[in-house]
Parts: sequence; C-alpha cells; structure tokens
Amino acid sequence: MSLKFGRLTAVVISSPEAAEEALKTHDHVLSARTFNDPVRAFDHHKHSVVWIPASARWRFLKKIIVQNLLSPQNLDGIQSIRTRKVEELVSLAHKFCERGEAIDMARASFVTSFNIISNALFSVDLATYNSTSSSFEFHKTVFHLLEIYGKPNAGDVFRFLRFLDLQGSRKEATLCIERLFRVFQKFIDDRVAKRLSQTEASSIDMLDALLDITEQNEEEFTMNDMKHMFLDLFVAGTDTNSSTMEWAMSELLRNPEKMVRAQSEIRQVIGENGKVQESDIPKLPYLLAIVKETLRLHPPAPLIPRKSESDVHLCGFLVPKNTQVFVNLWAMGRDSNVWENPMKFEPERFLLREIDVKGKDFELIPFGSGRRMCPGISMSLKTTPMVLASLLYSFDWKLQDGVFPGNMDMSEVFGLTLHKAKPLYAVPIKKPTTSSS
Repeated sequence: MSLKFGRLTAVVISSPEAAEEALKTHDHVLSARTFNDPVRAFDHHKHSVVWIPASARWRFLKKIIVQNLLSPQNLDGIQSIRTRKVEELVSLAHKFCERGEAIDMARASFVTSFNIISNALFSVDLATYNSTSSSFEFHKTVFHLLEIYGKPNAGDVFRFLRFLDLQGSRKEATLCIERLFRVFQKFIDDRVAKRLSQTEASSIDMLDALLDITEQNEEEFTMNDMKHMFLDLFVAGTDTNSSTMEWAMSELLRNPEKMVRAQSEIRQVIGENGKVQESDIPKLPYLLAIVKETLRLHPPAPLIPRKSESDVHLCGFLVPKNTQVFVNLWAMGRDSNVWENPMKFEPERFLLREIDVKGKDFELIPFGSGRRMCPGISMSLKTTPMVLASLLYSFDWKLQDGVFPGNMDMSEVFGLTLHKAKPLYAVPIKKPTTSSS
C-alpha cells in the first residue's frame, strides 16, 4: 500500500512475503531509519545507534553495546540483577496482595525493566513504583520522552513547518533530554572521580567499560556519545518489555482458562515452595507460547520504520529513493491468510507450530529482522518470560472490582510502542497451597 503525506511518500508492507523481500533481500537498501522531528533534539539523530544510518559509525556503536551489555557472556553476568529485580517485583505484589489492592501492571513492569537497565549501566535503581520517591522523577521523564517520540508531528509531513515546532514537541524533548543528561553526567563525574582515587580500577558495570573505551580513544567515543548511548538504552530497553508484560497479563485475565493452564505448568515444574529461575524457563513450553502469542497480537513496536536509500523494486513495484517504508507487524499478526482465528488469543497454536521470533520466520518478527533488528532481543527474551512466570507462580490473579473478562477494555494506543489505552489493574491473590486445595 502506498500513501502520500504532504510531500512524503510512504509504502506500508503487511505480508510476510513482502516483509522478507524488504528486510532480507533488499536489507542493504532499506537499512536507514525514518524518525520524527523530536528525535532531532540535542542532535540525538546524529549520535543514536537507533536512528543513524547503517554505516561504519553505526557498526562501531552497535558493537560497543553488544560487547559490553548484550553479548551472551554479559547477559549471563547480569543474571543476578534480573533475578533480584524480579524478586523485588514479587515482593511489591505481595504487599498489594496483603492489602487486597490492585497493582498497575504496566507501571510495575516498567519499573522492573528500568531498574534492570539502570543497574547494568550504573549499579543503582533509578525507578520506583512509589510516586513520592525522588527517583520517580527520572523514570517519569524517560516515559514522557517516549510519549513525545511516539506522537505524530506536523513538521514530519510538511517539512517547511519543521523549524516552527508548532506542537512544541522538539522543545519538550529537549527539556527531557537536558534533565536526563544532567543525571548521566553526574554518574560519569562521580565514577571518574572514584576511578582516579583508586590504584586499581575494575569494571563492574557498563559505565566503567565505556569509560575505558573513552580513555583509550576519546576521538572515536566521547562523553557526549556515551550519554546518547545511555539514552538509547533506557528508551529502547524498558517500554517494550513492560508493554508486552501488560498485554500478556491482560490476555490471561481475559482468558482465565489459559492462565490456569500456565500456572499449572509453572507450579508443577517449580514445586510447592520454590522460586522461578531462568534455567526453568525452557521447561515451560506453554508459558513461552503465551509470550509468542502476545507478541503476535500486540507487537511492542507495531511499525518497523525504514527508508529507501536508492530506488528499489519491491513486489514488482518501484519504490523511489527516500521513500518511507513501514513494515506493519500489527496487521501481519492478524492476517487470516497466515493465522487461523487470528483475533483469538490461542497460545496453543505455537505448541503445534514451531515459529522462531528472532527474525528468520517472517510470519512473526516482533523484534524486526536484518541488520537493523533490535539488538536487545536476547535481553527481552530472558526478562519477559521470567517476570511473567514469577508472577503467575507466586499468585492467583483477578481483575479489580467492576471489571470482568467479558468487558475488559483492550483498546490500543499506537506510538513508538503499542500500549493499552486503559492501564491494566490486577489484584494478586495468595496462591492456594497443596494442603489447603
């Protein structure tokens, strides 16, 4: 489908076959990213591994992130962080359980994902569920920046209006990034001072590793580059995970028989008074099927944005240079030509059909495919099942008063991330013991 927005031409791809042609066959031509005007705040589009063109510079920055955070060795190294943050989420849910109160699932999951990232980077928590805490301001700023990035912008459609910033989005983004960069700079300054006062420095988190790189080659990787990289990691690495968690819990509460089956599987594997470990997750095929089914119906990034760097033929049609190309993951996940009963939440389909989500099976590519595939896929596929399994193992769940499975509001808000229009509030209930059941 081809669309015109002002002077811009956009092509929307909504089938696995066309997606494979775009992201595999012509990946080299369609590896650039489109972005909206607020991304230009603080020249983030010139420093961000998310937004800069696929180039030697992009490969250099991506290599730094992978080698110092997202490699298998580093992911194993921060497993204790993930475990600790999930345990803290379960402890928070216990408090709500004791009071019989509903918990905001998106917010609680966001805090967990956020603190996994902040501990991997700085060895501290930077988010809290408690809105009176000082750290709440930091993660609220990141969340607001995500909202700004996801809003349609008149300057993107009519470029002659861009300098006017009619909606004030670039100004808002600038204020958010200023606040975040001040926090990042404080961490950098404190760590540099600490390293200078020590005779032997040992890398304990990503900040130390990046300071090592800067000291070795400041022309290639500056302190400013470091702050933009931190911004990328918080923006890209938190909201997608929390959104998937909220959608998964929403679907399970709307389909209680699916939740019962998942809990039965988890509790049988873990036992009466155990604790979910990451090593248990491969033993939980139905749980993993739930995650895949959630990603099918509610892809965290519903549109993959690309831009043609030269003329290219897609599916027999000429796509001119500088055309915006969007791969519509949301539509692909609901295509009746690909999926039987596409609007129904049926994790069982993935028990009968082996489909990978790592960019090879184009029916389901929630993290993209090709050279611009999300580098955080391994982190997400470790975190999301672990959080979901821990919550389902530790509690039974019900909707807050007045809400029933049949009248749940499942409407969506489209942006950079696909959110529920109405946040999910769910009440954790003490799980029955074998002796009491």
